[in-house]
Amino acid sequence: MMADRRTFLALAGALLTTGCATGLSLDAPEPIVFVHGNGDSAALWETTIWRFESNGWPRDRLHAIDLPYPMARDDDAQPQPGKSSVAENTEFLAAAVDRVLKATGARQVIVMGNSRGGYPIRNYIQNGGGAAKVSHAILSGVPNHGVWNLPGRAPGSEFAGNGPFLQALNQPKNANGDEVTGPVKWLTIRSDGNDKYAQPKGRWIGDATADTGVSFEGPALKGATNVVIPRIDHRETAYSPAAFEAAYRFITGKAPATLQIVPEEAVVLSGMVTGLGVKSTDPASGNFANNLALPGAQLQIFAIDATTGARRGDAAYSKVIGDDGRWGPFAAQHDTRYEFVVAAQGYATTHVYRSPFRRSSSVVNLRPERLAEFDKPGPALVIFTRPRGYFDADRDRMLFDRRTPPPLVVQGQGAGVSASRTKPEEVNRPVMGEFNGEKVIGRTWPTASNEVTVLELTY
Repeated sequence: MMADRRTFLALAGALLTTGCATGLSLDAPEPIVFVHGNGDSAALWETTIWRFESNGWPRDRLHAIDLPYPMARDDDAQPQPGKSSVAENTEFLAAAVDRVLKATGARQVIVMGNSRGGYPIRNYIQNGGGAAKVSHAILSGVPNHGVWNLPGRAPGSEFAGNGPFLQALNQPKNANGDEVTGPVKWLTIRSDGNDKYAQPKGRWIGDATADTGVSFEGPALKGATNVVIPRIDHRETAYSPAAFEAAYRFITGKAPATLQIVPEEAVVLSGMVTGLGVKSTDPASGNFANNLALPGAQLQIFAIDATTGARRGDAAYSKVIGDDGRWGPFAAQHDTRYEFVVAAQGYATTHVYRSPFRRSSSVVNLRPERLAEFDKPGPALVIFTRPRGYFDADRDRMLFDRRTPPPLVVQGQGAGVSASRTKPEEVNRPVMGEFNGEKVIGRTWPTASNEVTVLELTY
């Protein structure tokens, strides 16, 4: 059995009150390239980037990439519209690393990936020439030994522990049986048992009684430094303060000055507006995410009242999205709440509400929703979402429109749901989502006019 280094990490540091980061004096540290997971985007690294900045890491040396097609193929060897292979993502990562090295003049980079994002990292280092260009590799919640390891279950999937991709990747590299490629320094971060994709039973792959053939230790790798953080969920292995602390300590050899996000006085926001594909030519078959530009979409940003969610005047920012998908820069107030409204042909007008932005960010990515047929009768639909983690009824304090978030967010089932939905009976009224002290306030909008509310947690 692999020897894990069990760490119990403090979740709070000394709060710095100045308007700029006052952590380590870092003149030219190695750039960090962040790789998101299955179906996700660069936006999930926002708070991680803020924590590195708050400890002195220069902003121009923190790079989160958007994989164009973030969803995995059913069979990695078989092309599938709108989905990607490990090889394609590895090639994309390699090109991104080269761009970062050229832009910064650095000799090597640090790479950090969550979940599926760890697969192109490992493949790039082992098979794509990355061993010479990467100094440290951090794998957060990566299912390194598969999500399942069962004969006959989707053997061609990159998530199959007994499939060809992971079997080749995990072959011993030396006489010690190490599964990682040197001379890169490796760190894995995992939960002690709350990661939905490192479970001995198959509830999160559709069969609660099935043995998956995978243990809680599945993300750990022989030859790496393997850190266990109690009770964190699959996404928190990358995006939580505790995961940041573990990564920072691994890179620098010392604890960060703070786990808090140090506020900036001048906040500038930008990002991408991206869309949704369809699973087939039949739109009723469902949607899947991509990170491709959604040209022609219209974005408006409104300052809102902190207690009612009502707009405070006209739009503070407006833009028709161009071919590159980018929006911004938008000069925001660090103590102000905003409503982001995205309208595009074929989508519901989506009203996204967020907490105030403590720091600038170039990865405030926005993706409009589509209303399913069963949601259209409404009268309103509100989605409460936590992109950087999951809801856990045994661990978290949360309310959604004054009730426990439905559905599936129930005691005894662990953290495996990151979004909850409700259909209020009234439109144009305040609605709130609360999670462990963070409160997001918005307004309900009528589904009859093809509109939807999203309350998006930052933490």
